[in-house]
Amino acid sequence: QGSVDCPNVEFEYGDADGHSAELAELYSYTEEPELSTNRRCFEEDFHAQVQGRRWLELDEAQQKAYVMHLLDGLEVVNRDKRLKVARAILYLAQGVFGDCDNEGDVLHWSRHNSFLLYRLGTFTAFLELLNMEIDNSQACSSALRKPAISLADSTELRVLLSVMYLMVENIHVEQEADPPEWKTCRETFRMELSCPVHTEEPFALLLFTMVTKFCSGHAPHFPMKKVLLLLWKVLLFTLGGFEALQAMKVRKREELGLPPLPEDSIQVMRSMRAASPPTYSIELMEQQQQKRGHRSRRPLVKQDSLDIYNERDPFKNDEAGVDEEENDDVDSGIEGELDLMERDAIIPAMPAQRPPIERVLFPKGLPWAPKVRQKDIEHFLEASRNKFIGFTLGQDTETLIGLPRPIHESVKTLKQHKYVSISDVQIKNEEELERCPMSLGEEEVQETPCEILYRAMLYNLPQYMIALLKILLAAAPTSKAKTDSINILADVLPEEMPITVLQSMKLGIDVNRHKEIIVKSISALLLLLLKHFKLNHIYQFEYVSQHLVFANCIPLILKFFNQNIMSYITAKNSISVLDYPHCTVYDLPELTAESLEAGDNNQFCWRNLFSCINLLRILNKLTKWKHSRTMMLVVFKSAPILKRALKVKQAMMQLYVLKLLKIQTKYLGRQWRKSNMKTMSAIYQKVRHRMNDDWAYGNDIDARPWDFQAEECTLRANIEAFNSRRYDKPQDSEFAPVDNCLQSVLGQRLELPEDFHYSYELWLEREVFSQPIRWEELLHYQ
Repeated sequence: QGSVDCPNVEFEYGDADGHSAELAELYSYTEEPELSTNRRCFEEDFHAQVQGRRWLELDEAQQKAYVMHLLDGLEVVNRDKRLKVARAILYLAQGVFGDCDNEGDVLHWSRHNSFLLYRLGTFTAFLELLNMEIDNSQACSSALRKPAISLADSTELRVLLSVMYLMVENIHVEQEADPPEWKTCRETFRMELSCPVHTEEPFALLLFTMVTKFCSGHAPHFPMKKVLLLLWKVLLFTLGGFEALQAMKVRKREELGLPPLPEDSIQVMRSMRAASPPTYSIELMEQQQQKRGHRSRRPLVKQDSLDIYNERDPFKNDEAGVDEEENDDVDSGIEGELDLMERDAIIPAMPAQRPPIERVLFPKGLPWAPKVRQKDIEHFLEASRNKFIGFTLGQDTETLIGLPRPIHESVKTLKQHKYVSISDVQIKNEEELERCPMSLGEEEVQETPCEILYRAMLYNLPQYMIALLKILLAAAPTSKAKTDSINILADVLPEEMPITVLQSMKLGIDVNRHKEIIVKSISALLLLLLKHFKLNHIYQFEYVSQHLVFANCIPLILKFFNQNIMSYITAKNSISVLDYPHCTVYDLPELTAESLEAGDNNQFCWRNLFSCINLLRILNKLTKWKHSRTMMLVVFKSAPILKRALKVKQAMMQLYVLKLLKIQTKYLGRQWRKSNMKTMSAIYQKVRHRMNDDWAYGNDIDARPWDFQAEECTLRANIEAFNSRRYDKPQDSEFAPVDNCLQSVLGQRLELPEDFHYSYELWLEREVFSQPIRWEELLHYQ
């Protein structure tokens, strides 16, 4: 039922955008001249080594021999020579576009060369070079002295990260025609990235360290967009995407002996259709004027509620003059509010006013199977026993003596829809391990990529989360430029600033695109981390969540959505003729101000809609079943901000907005519910029902405001107990005799792992030099 300004958005959510789009986003438009530099570096060396032949004409053995020659060139001491060789390798990874006639060929050779480079050990060689560049104190100090940092300050890092990104992205993407050795290669590479052999750390941790170093101000020249894109793709490759997650969840439920999932959430969401957004009062006025001749109407009166949580937009934005509160029960709005199905039922005589193509048949019933938690059954029985018998039986859900027949039926229905999550089982196991550490012994922990990553991230996890949110804040379109905010444009600004209007327009588009890509990569990698940690162990997820909440993630996401979301989703910050691989094989047409303004013909920007959905999903993950955090949504006046986001007619985005509105409805007051009946109706139709969940009326037993702080503190204590039990290894320190002799303690030989000397410098940097010394802790009694 799309209107002119809010058409249905034909968007399919996935792990990432199309392969070529993901490759194109690696480069900023300012970097475009470097493509020809890479080609020149390759051709100068290649023609000196192989006379009169092209790369595409060589057989595999000759290609391997030439790549080995290039890798030898990376070993030289001279920095400039090393950079030339790295550029030649980058040209190979970019698909030797000088020899190709179309985009398909470039992408084909890019994949072919990526597998070839990986098999010959290029990734490991580049990893060593990357470590050298990260530790390059000269580059850091020169960048710190400069008043303005530009692309030139990060040349080496950008070349190295680009090669690594192309290899990860090309090897990660599966195609049906891939030969068997490529599939083997893919699995080996995945293992190498997630379970490292020579170092104690997975590759993702090195990238996280780069992010924190950049945010601390020690390395302002790091090309953050490339680091974040590579980090996201490494996590996607090593941990698995949303389809893989769903399969892992099904497998884990089987292992734990739990019943199968009632439905595949990905498939349900794909089949959902968008609802028409709530009608705003300006639109209602127009409808009134159009229909005034047909029937008399009451005037639209602005509702003035005395409710404490009345929905008022705290921010004045570009939708000034639009009342967020509309009296949905005013006659003038009713026709606009009803869905097609409701209209057929209530006003059968009314002729259809829209073309028949737009009529969509509703599926019978609701999209989601209702769920009931064990806790819900206990609460229901507690209330029933108090009412009918006068005393309770704690957590006993079997004894129904003395309760009337309808209560028996209710309990039976609740038990039929009871859903035990993996998290419930993990929490129960954790309680038992805490209670009986001796008798239950050591817990068997599976060495999954997710477990290895969490263990490596654990001690610096708060810094990683703060750093990611700092960059997200700097990249958000609603952020104002402040002197103390970090500069995320180091890898997009050219050495010489633009002098013509056309150059300024092009740079403006490039800067906006750069920020959008950063938001996309951070939102995607945070969501991946949260989902994988939640499946691996609920307290790992809670640890990350709590640090995100402490770092003000909730108001940050709300601030992001406090803009004209339709404008953000339909933004045209891209110049398709400059995108890789198009710009490598076709001559560039002359750019004009008009062609830049026109942008592409797409109905919406894929990456921006993807980012919005990811951020909404993160907000849902942080607030679900957490009353203290739900109250944060209420206190930050999120309802009008979220309601505006319903204007985007995309089913998945609307679903996550409605979920966020549903959890806070009970706190918003009766007047808000009364004046937002369209939104309430949409929640009923689209969001999963929890039986005996009093979301629409506010009589919930859990909605008591005084124990919110206690809830967060209890959770924190449980997380700390879990982390210390599983990851602080000296378990029996309380019972061990203590050696008080200084000589013997210092003279002890410590058993270090064989590979410790590989990562000793990294460990020293992270654990010793970069940690502030807190002398006052010596005075504290342990």
